[in-house]
Amino acid sequence: MKKRKQDTTGYTLIELTVVIFLIGILFSITLPRIHDTSLTDHFKTATRRMISLINQLKNDAVRTNTDYLLYFNLESGKYWIEYDDMTDADRIAAREKADSLPEDVRIVDIWFKGTGKEMMGETSIFFSRKGYIQPAVIHLRSEDEREFTLVLKPFLGKVEILDHYVEFEDI
Repeated sequence: MKKRKQDTTGYTLIELTVVIFLIGILFSITLPRIHDTSLTDHFKTATRRMISLINQLKNDAVRTNTDYLLYFNLESGKYWIEYDDMTDADRIAAREKADSLPEDVRIVDIWFKGTGKEMMGETSIFFSRKGYIQPAVIHLRSEDEREFTLVLKPFLGKVEILDHYVEFEDI
């Protein structure tokens, strides 16, 4: 009778336990960092929301054949939308229901081509029913001094994101 050779390839229970233990340690170290930077970063979340709103307004203006204005109160960090056919009561209601940036994020200034920089008060960005966006640059800053520059391209309808403060003339 022939004897069968035992198959000795594979891993022992001890080897598997050590590997699982090491993977657990790596997860316990990296998972909190991933959570803190990606899920609770109010600055990046606010920036993404602002870009999404700008893209939505451009598309809505063309789709509904209506001019829109995105208003900003630079001191309070509030922003709201107005459009052509709104009544005065609707405009007041839109201002009262304005969205706010998180407390640790603020708009430093908004630059407009030809008119310059707005740092205080209220200002607005125009979205044309023909797909045109008023050329502007929005500067956002977080409490920990990180900065983003959002460049609104008038005819492309794209928002370029730069991870530092850039003057309008340098773009």
